[in-house]
Amino acid sequence: MASSGTASLFLQRIPGSMTVFLAVFSVLITVQCDEQVPVIIWTSERVSIPQQAPPTAGHIVGHQQLASYLEKALNVGPRNVVLFLQDKMSIEDFTMYGGAFGNKQDGVFPNLEGALQASSSSLVLPAVSWPASNAVIGQLQDQLETSPLYMDPETLSQLRLNASSPALLVFRLPYGTGSDLLSAKEILSGNDEVMGQVMTIMKSQSVPFTAVYTGLQPSRKEAASMSLEAGLGGGRSLLQSKGRYRDQWRDRERQQRVKEQPGVYPPVEFKEDDKTCMMLWAKGLTVSILRNNRWEEHDLTPATFGEGVSPKLHGSDCDQSKSRLVLNYENVLGHRSFKLIFVMSQRHYTVSARRWFTLDAVELEYDGTKATFNGSRNIYAPAEYSYRCKSVSSFRWPLLVPRSAKDPANQWRVSFDDFQIQGFSLSGSEFSYASDCAGFFSAGIWMGLLTSLLMVLVLTYGLHMIMQLLTMDRFDDPKGPGISVPQTE
Repeated sequence: MASSGTASLFLQRIPGSMTVFLAVFSVLITVQCDEQVPVIIWTSERVSIPQQAPPTAGHIVGHQQLASYLEKALNVGPRNVVLFLQDKMSIEDFTMYGGAFGNKQDGVFPNLEGALQASSSSLVLPAVSWPASNAVIGQLQDQLETSPLYMDPETLSQLRLNASSPALLVFRLPYGTGSDLLSAKEILSGNDEVMGQVMTIMKSQSVPFTAVYTGLQPSRKEAASMSLEAGLGGGRSLLQSKGRYRDQWRDRERQQRVKEQPGVYPPVEFKEDDKTCMMLWAKGLTVSILRNNRWEEHDLTPATFGEGVSPKLHGSDCDQSKSRLVLNYENVLGHRSFKLIFVMSQRHYTVSARRWFTLDAVELEYDGTKATFNGSRNIYAPAEYSYRCKSVSSFRWPLLVPRSAKDPANQWRVSFDDFQIQGFSLSGSEFSYASDCAGFFSAGIWMGLLTSLLMVLVLTYGLHMIMQLLTMDRFDDPKGPGISVPQTE
């Protein structure tokens, strides 16, 4: 890989005029195409692999090029991958908070800078298309042929890794939103501390690793105007008006998509031999395609559910072990023929001693092309249950991931709201008991349990104090002499 650092690393080594130029350049990139996320790749100390040429200035890295960078790094480098996945990230996070303008004492990435300086093989991709960075988990899964393990530093310290077997360790990092810049700076500093803890633990285990730091989507857009003002001291009003126009346009677009949904409508049913074998229900079914760096969205809900709506299900079939539900549409996002396909299977698992069904794939077929999203790693339930989830999507907290880095699914997004499906063990026209994707102990339940425990402790302490009260053994007699208590007792 090409040895380089973050924006804060290379900006500190160049003159002030060039710093201003790079700040303006990063702002212009963000204004013209705000769907870019940086990707930083490096290896652990004393691990050297062949260098890769970084992209030219202004070039936006796409799906295939990012997959090529990762493939070359993992083919010759360590196959224990540590993925730091931040909710949001943009190059402005490094120029604003990384000490890029000479204020190194205010930088919030000391651990990241130290890791890049210690690594002999590092690569910084400042402009990667948002869909490509969003699918980095799926790309790493395909290249490592292993499932991701979502970790935290405490859990990692108890895990024993093996350099000979690949592992994909994912650490989710938050990002501050809103107008409080200090809050965002503190959160980024906390994320850097987490990265430092993880790298310290990996170093203590003497396991070589490849680290990747990126985000799911770009961070807040107003960072561009703030960076321009910090670099030039002017031109803020133009960016503000552009930002206001963009926000107003998005509000209008969101209002146009809001529709009144009927309170209750029946699910989609597929029958074979007059017996229901598959059912599907959702509050919303949405697909989007990336064209000219913009996402074009289409809502399939009105053509699938509602009174008087009868979706076409030809091509569907089911048996005891496999089910395939095919929803046929016309004229979707410019495609005359469009199919949304749910592929399910069930089998017996000896460890749990019961049968489970999985949603193996969600396929999009359009004009002879097929895009496939894998779902078997995240979407499953006991065979006699149905599966339900508040949100099933391929981008925000994705449960569906593209089958490979070259699959056409990388150009698509799917989103299902209040999603419920069952492909086996149906009795009548009703769903079986639902296995929900959310865990039982949610944040609200934990809050209630902790509050109740605190109240019980307070009540127990109060009762204990009351029981320690003692009754006096002598009392004053109003008709007799007063009680005298000697001072020497």
